[in-house]
Amino acid sequence: MKYKILGRTGLFVSEMCLGTMTFGQSGGKYAAASGVMQNDADSIIRAAFDAGINFIDTADVYASGQSEEIIGRSIKNLGLARNELVISTKMGHATGNGPNHGGNSRYHIMNQVKGSLKRLGIDHIDLYQLHGWDPVTPVDEIIRTLNDLVQQGLVRYIGVSNWAAWQIQKAIGCSAQINSVRFESVQAYYSLAGRELEREILPMIESEQLGLMVFSPLAGGYLTGKYLNSTIHGRRTTIAFPPVDSIKCEPILYSLAEIADELGTSLSAISIAWLLAKRTVSSVILGVRDVEQLNDNLKASVITLSDEHIQKLEKASALSPEYPVWMMAGSTSREQLLKTGNLGHSF
Repeated sequence: MKYKILGRTGLFVSEMCLGTMTFGQSGGKYAAASGVMQNDADSIIRAAFDAGINFIDTADVYASGQSEEIIGRSIKNLGLARNELVISTKMGHATGNGPNHGGNSRYHIMNQVKGSLKRLGIDHIDLYQLHGWDPVTPVDEIIRTLNDLVQQGLVRYIGVSNWAAWQIQKAIGCSAQINSVRFESVQAYYSLAGRELEREILPMIESEQLGLMVFSPLAGGYLTGKYLNSTIHGRRTTIAFPPVDSIKCEPILYSLAEIADELGTSLSAISIAWLLAKRTVSSVILGVRDVEQLNDNLKASVITLSDEHIQKLEKASALSPEYPVWMMAGSTSREQLLKTGNLGHSF
């Protein structure tokens, strides 16, 4: 297992993070993406920790708080040292029906951090992330509140998930203006089946030196290839999250299968290895239901994709140009100068 610095911090996190949306029993549309109870969770966390994973991600809404509770019990059950773990959780999605049971207001943040600490059975959260954009709460209220949590020692670092590039940039500007802590990480969807992150968010992440935590690296199981078989019933047959254009993405599966066959591994491992090869990616979040799935995903850590492999995958999964990308496609002289030191002219 390799370890990477998270953003501009001095914090090392494993390049694979254990995601725990599957822990606990959710209701409604997310029921199929849950169902891992305490004994199985203990086995998964034990196997992940033994493999070198020091990073665990959860959220207050996963199975209505059950995920956080299961993690807290696992830490005790397994006798894991708190200072060997980096624990991340998120808040912001609705946790009730009241008008203040969701969003990023100071009221809700202060209530939710206490609830998460209690459920996890810990005295501080290493990375506290906003789970989504709140169009109501002013950004400076959000940043000041998160700064207070850090000052109080309840939170070590702050991050954000599912925000647009302009929203994150606005918050970073606010942090600088009021001399406050700033976001150090972005948790976002990124996979061979969904590379939209590369349009705006990824360049912003690189520019601001933020850490990137990738969720759904297998596009909700699509990149395992199992859904090519119409008789397979998995979570995507219940909830198609994240969305996938199966017609456009089918060539990706064939490219993955060819490379996986060549290297003697799974499509899942190749998909994750592609992400691990991205220098901007700090950690890839693995959402698993059992130790067998975890071990299959962990194979990615020992796979080295050749330039030819990467080019093949990126050709099959390439984004169609969007404005202003297509407008700027011919304006490459300064980019070439930066990369090579010359403009390709001969005098």
